[in-house]
Amino acid sequence: MAPTKGTYVYCVVAADTPPRLTRVPAGLPGTGKVRLLEAEPPLFVVVADAPLGRYGESAINRGLADLEWVSRAAVAHEAVVEAFIGEPAVLPMKLFTIFMSDERALAHVRSDRRRIASLVKRVSNHQEWGVRVVLDRSRATTRRPAKTARPASSGSAYLAQKKAQRDAAAELASNARQTVAALYDRLSSRARDARRRPASEMPLDGGPLLLDAAFLIPRARAAAFQTLTAREAKALAPRGYGLTVTGPWPPYTFVQD
Repeated sequence: MAPTKGTYVYCVVAADTPPRLTRVPAGLPGTGKVRLLEAEPPLFVVVADAPLGRYGESAINRGLADLEWVSRAAVAHEAVVEAFIGEPAVLPMKLFTIFMSDERALAHVRSDRRRIASLVKRVSNHQEWGVRVVLDRSRATTRRPAKTARPASSGSAYLAQKKAQRDAAAELASNARQTVAALYDRLSSRARDARRRPASEMPLDGGPLLLDAAFLIPRARAAAFQTLTAREAKALAPRGYGLTVTGPWPPYTFVQD
């Protein structure tokens, strides 16, 4: 008889004692209660039974076309992972990681023990913090004082005015690149590791996204990092930059090789 359920894996936790499950949320809709599998010490695999009719390969492939379905699953997955953020190290698994049995899930973890040990060493007692910077061009200033625009009285004056506008825009873009690069360097100096995600000129609330970065911060330095980012945000605000900080998170960005 074909199996009707598989083993859904949320994350791998490194801890000296089994993590408590009393405050762990329910997990993906339709899956069983979150439970632990003990792998090689000190690793615990956080899993749940998953009906294959709902989370088998073909069912997932169909569901990927439904963004709301995927979003609900992702939120539930991350909620379970984040429940273990207080443990020494938590290694999130990708969404829809599922094995045919507990034994296969454990075999996978054990076969990957060298890589997992390296990741645990990297992220143990660290948390991920995210920093984003957007630019409000209407409030941004360049290093040169803005000149009062005068109505163009001739074709040549019009072209000169347009050139001045292009030059000002180019200077603003150059200043913005330098500003976020220097900010990233300052924040990175306080982190064990840092990663920049590709920024986008697509408009967001508050302006284009100039910096989207993740920082791996020791737990003992989290308060100092928050103080630093608050100070940076205050200094940048008068120049039209908006800095937001999120976290702490499990080290999602730093478990990807």
